[in-house]
Amino acid sequence: MIELIKVSKTYPPDVTALTDISVTIGRGEMFFLIGMSGAGKTTLLKLLCSMETPTNGLIEVTGKPIHKLKGTALARLRQKIGVAYQDFKLLTDRTAAENIAISMEVSYKKPQIIRKRVVDLLEQLDLSDKHNTITGELSRGEQQRVTLARAVANSPALILVDEPTGNLDATTTERVMKLLNKCNSSGATIVIATHDDSIYRDTTHRVMELRKGRIHAVNGGMNA
Repeated sequence: MIELIKVSKTYPPDVTALTDISVTIGRGEMFFLIGMSGAGKTTLLKLLCSMETPTNGLIEVTGKPIHKLKGTALARLRQKIGVAYQDFKLLTDRTAAENIAISMEVSYKKPQIIRKRVVDLLEQLDLSDKHNTITGELSRGEQQRVTLARAVANSPALILVDEPTGNLDATTTERVMKLLNKCNSSGATIVIATHDDSIYRDTTHRVMELRKGRIHAVNGGMNA
């Protein structure tokens, strides 16, 4: 699903965010990306969805060099990628339901299918009572869950999640991970950048640690 070969990213004038990152993430894998703030996790996710382009190296997503795609080809690939941003990027003047529906509307899903999926996701994330609430009026934790629901709504092949549990309590964190595991069981490849060791501590999934923009370790689960 994802292939990174000697990927580096430098921001002007001379800030090195990532250096020589090479990793392969298999189709249907759940993959954790850990490290301190500033380690390069968010930059790596941005490269995977083509929000940023690498300074050096090759990035392939579903066999296509995503950093070289443009126009229709890039738009088509992006439809297969769901992103839950750390800074949410929600339309704060729209309702929670409208925000979640957007990703399905752009791929021309039928209105009744969209409505059902929105209701289902809000229920899974304990947000049923926020269906018609303007997103700007929600708490940060609620906005975070709406962002996640929007990312997974269209059942994308690849889901990129940046700090999904940063503003959540333990019970809500469990709900979020249950939803992500459900998506993974349905075949989605999921990459999660996180500080929260509770969500990967006992996992059998691979965990890659970044330190100062370099791969420090890749473990086949922290207990492996």
